[in-house]
Amino acid sequence: MPFRYRLEKVLKYRIQKRDEQFNVVREAQNEVLRIQAEINKNINTVNLLRKSMRSAPYSMMESYDVYIKHLYTIIEELEEEKQKAIERLEEEKEKLKELEKAVNVLEKHKEKAYDQYKEEEKRAEMKRLDEVAIQKYFAKMKEKIEEELSEEERLLLNDNQQ
Repeated sequence: MPFRYRLEKVLKYRIQKRDEQFNVVREAQNEVLRIQAEINKNINTVNLLRKSMRSAPYSMMESYDVYIKHLYTIIEELEEEKQKAIERLEEEKEKLKELEKAVNVLEKHKEKAYDQYKEEEKRAEMKRLDEVAIQKYFAKMKEKIEEELSEEERLLLNDNQQ
């Protein structure tokens, strides 16, 4: 009889949930990277504006300054958003760890169940081999007894004839 793990459906379900959670973690990581890319883009824009301010006419300085302040407020908002995204990422990673633990527990249980199955199969095979050996032994003993009886019968017949 082949090995069948009785909790296979539960194991598959937990693996499916772990994989789904892995995708959620990946999406959360992508969100953090997206926000960081926006922050970097705005910082680069500020740096470019600062360089171009040096060669700009004096009348444009106030406009540059207002725009740079606006970019800094956007960067601050993005930093807060990034922090929230990092917190969410950590929460999702914790959930993933818990799901990984649940899968590992069932996988270890499956391994132990398989080892137990192999051990039971080995015992059953040994039992069958022992039965075959016992049957062979009794067959040989029966044959030996029959030979001895037939020899005794021949001897008795020989003794009677003489």
